[in-house]
Amino acid sequence: MTAITHSTYLTDKVGPLPFCPGCGHDKVVKALNEALVRLQPDPTKVVIVTDIGCIGLADRYFNTNAFHGLHGRSITYACGLKLARPELTVIVLKGDGGCGIGGTHLLNVARRNIDITLIVANNFNYGMTGGQHSVTTPVEGITATTPIGNVEGAMDLCRTAAAAGAGWAYRATGHDPDLGERIADAIREPGFAMLDIWEMCTAYYQPRNKLKKKDLTNMMSLANMDHGLIAHTPRPEYGVSIRKSWQSAKTSTKRRMIVKPQFKHTVTQQTGIIIAGSAGQKIRSAASSFAQGAMFAGLKATQKDDYPITVMTGHSVTEIIVSPEAIDYTAIESPDCFIIISEDGLKKSRARIAKLSDICTLYVEQSLDLPETRAKVVRLPLMQTAKKIDRLSVGTIALAAVCTDRGLFPIEALEAAVSAFQKQAIAEVNLMAIKAGEGLFFGIEK
Repeated sequence: MTAITHSTYLTDKVGPLPFCPGCGHDKVVKALNEALVRLQPDPTKVVIVTDIGCIGLADRYFNTNAFHGLHGRSITYACGLKLARPELTVIVLKGDGGCGIGGTHLLNVARRNIDITLIVANNFNYGMTGGQHSVTTPVEGITATTPIGNVEGAMDLCRTAAAAGAGWAYRATGHDPDLGERIADAIREPGFAMLDIWEMCTAYYQPRNKLKKKDLTNMMSLANMDHGLIAHTPRPEYGVSIRKSWQSAKTSTKRRMIVKPQFKHTVTQQTGIIIAGSAGQKIRSAASSFAQGAMFAGLKATQKDDYPITVMTGHSVTEIIVSPEAIDYTAIESPDCFIIISEDGLKKSRARIAKLSDICTLYVEQSLDLPETRAKVVRLPLMQTAKKIDRLSVGTIALAAVCTDRGLFPIEALEAAVSAFQKQAIAEVNLMAIKAGEGLFFGIEK
C-alpha cells in the first residue's frame, strides 16, 4: 500500500473556511479534501476550477492550482485546461446557480465525455446574492424570488447530464458519511463524472423552508430523484479519442506549401483590386490564385471575401490587396481596379460603382449595363471567352487580363501559383484561362 505523503490538501494560511455557520459547503469542501488525501495526487498537477457563488470562495483554501472565472463558465475553463494538459486532475466546484447559468456547458461536457470531475454544491438557491430561486429549487420552495412557493419544476442535474451522455453521475447529500469516498470514485472515473450534492444554505433556504438534515432525502423522494449512483456507462474519453484521431490524420495531412518569390513585380504602392461575380463562378478561388501569384512575385497580399449565406446563388465579391510593404489595413476604400463579371456582382456593387473615382479602372463583362461612373471603363468579352474553356474559369480570365493590362507582376507568377496549389486537372484548365485572359489585350483598344 502506498504511504500517504499528504495528510491534507487544505491550507490554513488564508484562515478558516469562509462559509456561514452550518453551511453545507463546509462539508463538501472537507469531503473533497478527504478524497484527495485518499488518492494522493501531486498537488502541482491538480487544478480546482470555480466560478461565482459561495462555493467559488473555496478554491484558494486548497494547496493546489486554482482557476476562478465568470458565473456559470467554470466547466469551459476546466475543459480547456484538461485538453491542453491531459496529465492534470481537473475538479470543478460550482453551485446550482452556476449550473443554471452555464447549462449548455454541462450538456456539452457530458456529451463529449471530457475527463473532469464536477462537484455541484446544490443548496437550491443563489446564496451569495440573497437567496433567489435557482433551476434546482424544489416545487413549493420558498426563496427571495418565490415568497409564496416555487411553481417551476426542479431540474434533475444527474438525469440531465446522463441524458446528454455523462459516463458517471451520483446524487448525494452533504451529510452522507461516505461522501469523501464517492468524490474519490468520481475523480478516478476516466471521463466526465459529476456529483450533485444536496446540502443546506443556513443563511437563506434552510430558515425559509424550516429544513432539517433528514429532509434532504425526503425531498429527493418527493421529487422522484434517486439517492446514489444514477448513471455509470463508461465510454472513450474525448481527449484520448481526439488525440488518437489527430495522430492518425497526421500521416495523411497535406504538405504545407511554401511560397518563395521567383519573379519581379512593378508595384510601387499598395494596390486594391475588387472582383465581383456570382456564387459558383469560383471567384474566391481565382482571387486566391491571384494573391498567391503576387506572393510568387515578392509582394504581400491579402484577400477578403463577401458572399451570402446561400450556396450557388447570389453574389461573390472578393477584395485583394497587393503591396510591396506590409499591409496593416485590409479593407479597400478606394479601389485601383474593379472587375464586374456578372449581374449578381453588378447588383451587389452598383452603389459602390457610382462612387468610384477617376483613378479607378473598371473592367466589366461587355454584356452588362453599368450605372454612371467616373471610373475608366474597359469592356471585355469575359463570358464569351470562358465558354471556350470552362465557364467556371471566368474569374481567372478576368484577373489574368487585369494583371496583363496593369503589368503588376509577370503572368508567369500567376501560372506558377496555379501549378503549385491546384490539382493537375483544375490547373490545366486555369492555365488555359490565364493565357486567354492575357490574350484579351492583344488588339483591344483601351
